[in-house]
Amino acid sequence: MGLGVRNDADFSGTKPVEERHRIDEASLDRWMASHVEGYAGPLTVSQFKGGQSNPTYRLDTPKTSYVMRRKPFGKLLPSAHAVDREFKVIAALHKQGFQVARAYALCMDDAVIGSAFYIMSMEEGRVFWNPTLPDLQPKERREVFTAKIETLAQLHSYDPEKIGLGDFGKPGNYFARQVDRWTRQYKASETDPIPEMDRLMEWLPTTVPEQRRVSVVHGDYRLDNMIFHADKPKVKAVLDWELSTLGDPMADFAYLLMQWVMPGLDGADLKALNIPTMDEAEAIYCKAAGVPPIANLNWYFAYNLFRLAGIVQGIAKRIVDGTAANAKAQESAARRIPLAQASWKYAQLAGAK
Repeated sequence: MGLGVRNDADFSGTKPVEERHRIDEASLDRWMASHVEGYAGPLTVSQFKGGQSNPTYRLDTPKTSYVMRRKPFGKLLPSAHAVDREFKVIAALHKQGFQVARAYALCMDDAVIGSAFYIMSMEEGRVFWNPTLPDLQPKERREVFTAKIETLAQLHSYDPEKIGLGDFGKPGNYFARQVDRWTRQYKASETDPIPEMDRLMEWLPTTVPEQRRVSVVHGDYRLDNMIFHADKPKVKAVLDWELSTLGDPMADFAYLLMQWVMPGLDGADLKALNIPTMDEAEAIYCKAAGVPPIANLNWYFAYNLFRLAGIVQGIAKRIVDGTAANAKAQESAARRIPLAQASWKYAQLAGAK
């Protein structure tokens, strides 16, 4: 989780299930036989390399492959790892023809494998880990970025009430709620004081921009959280909905724009690569979404970095508690302080003293 460049080999593909993430495969097989339409074993289970938050498994049968996401074992922060929410949003969006996996079945009974989980379709295609898209031709680079941005505008176009997600988030200002939420999550997982976080927790709630629209918000919308068709620059499935809710679409859009100022695109020769500039990306989104140009960008950048610092602090706490789900967790946790410092810089650009 977080922006920047990931190494393909570290994150893509599967590995044997780690000892600490083992599940009762026979029990899972029995459950799927009675809850997943068209399921027929035998079942082979492996674990995806990426994903620090909800352990994710590949389930292969002779006919079909599935993906299982489950809650981590052990003590969890309140409201984190809500696999039932992920399942609900994917199921609703799939019905609308939006680019997500098919949601097959949700199990909230810990007795089956030791924690709640859900099963969705396995979507095959291309995942781009490096935002400069070094393996693509210039024409396709622009098409991939355009497809990514237009898909986000499409997500934001759905009326949550009309697609059965009217109760997927709380009413009121989204950013005010999110600042409060991440402040509480940060404090619950604080391991050592970070002065910039203290300043941000004071400044952000007093400067929240007015909210103009309400939509489904993905919460971690970036290139390597989507699968593209194998042979065309079109999004096949948007992944990783664990931070999704109802809220201000500006949260997703500002987060997407931040990728231009983070490692990866920051400093890249966008013209030579034929990748849209930040201004061009904004124009593509605003046209597709039918909205005016964005004000308050520095505030949104400060908020997004603050939230990322909060997420990474949660990973740091899980390392301390011994429950982090990924060997890269330590590396992620080290990013808390630079993220907090960068957030405060944008806050100052937005007028914080």
